[in-house]
Amino acid sequence: MAGAVVLVCVAVTFAAVVLARDAGGPSPAASGGTTSGAPSPVATPSPDPTPTPTSDPTDPDDGWTLEQKVGQLFMVGVDVTDPADVSRSSIVDEHVGNVFLHGRTQAGADAVAALVARYTALVGPETTNDVPLLVATDQEGGTVQVLRGPGFADIPAATEQATWDPAELREQAGAWGRQLAGVGVDLDLAPVMDLVPPGTEQDNPPVGALGRNYGTTAASVTAHANAFAVGLRDAGVASSIKHFPGLGHVTANTDTTAGVTDDVTTSDGPEVQVFAAGIAAGAESVMVSTAVYSLIDPGAPAAFSSAVVGGLLRGRLGFDGLVITDDLSGAEQVAAWSPADRAIAAIAAGVDVVLVSKVPDVAPEMVRAVVHQAQVDPDFAAQVDAAFQRVLAAKAAL
Repeated sequence: MAGAVVLVCVAVTFAAVVLARDAGGPSPAASGGTTSGAPSPVATPSPDPTPTPTSDPTDPDDGWTLEQKVGQLFMVGVDVTDPADVSRSSIVDEHVGNVFLHGRTQAGADAVAALVARYTALVGPETTNDVPLLVATDQEGGTVQVLRGPGFADIPAATEQATWDPAELREQAGAWGRQLAGVGVDLDLAPVMDLVPPGTEQDNPPVGALGRNYGTTAASVTAHANAFAVGLRDAGVASSIKHFPGLGHVTANTDTTAGVTDDVTTSDGPEVQVFAAGIAAGAESVMVSTAVYSLIDPGAPAAFSSAVVGGLLRGRLGFDGLVITDDLSGAEQVAAWSPADRAIAAIAAGVDVVLVSKVPDVAPEMVRAVVHQAQVDPDFAAQVDAAFQRVLAAKAAL
């Protein structure tokens, strides 16, 4: 057992001022639907057959095409038991620069390494401009562990991990991280940092009811989630803390239910402070949820909200790392938006990587919509370029 490690939980104090909504950010009024109470979709113009390049994002002199830059802003799902053809073609034809191992497998490390190699072999000058893929998965433990079988430990649920000494958890997470690194995975979309109030676990379907929470106090969540993340980092695997600004108060799962809203979390509450502690401890990435937070921005899901992403996460918390969405391909919470509108709204809000995990079939539509929007909107093109630069910086740091 490694020597004791003292984890310093950083307390972050915020001004008690609710963020004003960024007037330029996306909202359901600009993104919405035809059914009563649902948002109406963003009008996405038909692609111009002879688009006029905008500024820097389309500058061929830097060695990147606009299409290749946009591809870096997407992470396509690869089913670990039955990969779809579109997962491969998204890299070859749409220049998608990242993959997510989706589903569940008991096949073991050798089979997963071979699967990963099939996709990393697609990297080249015509696809990703020779920049390696980020290869991600969900390896939390308990009910959420994609990779199992020979070569992978059975990881206990976060509720059990939270009973361990943080130094022990860091050591164990390092071992789990080395298993991921050994098969070519370099980003774990974990740990969960959602703060679930004590006694409400069974009323919280996406986190508490599944044992995904590191206890029910801010101190427990920060100490143990940070230990898990640091252990991964020791093994050379990046972490993505989730689901900002927290799913601990919701009473439905955004994957299976629309209209999921948190009426409790504020921009300066303890739910956000635990994420601030995770950022201070070195989290490389933050995943943003698709719930609506009525006390922060009642007008849009968090992943589409410039108030949540730009104002709170990047502004008040000062996070300058990689921001990734929760799944935008198959979640019922965002079904009222077209796939194209989901991708545009997320990047316009300040997101870097759009996760297209459950239904990879929609990846081409999303990528092409973002390319076109960058061709016709210089301000959006600048956002694409800023996100692209952050993706490259995150990859260079691995």
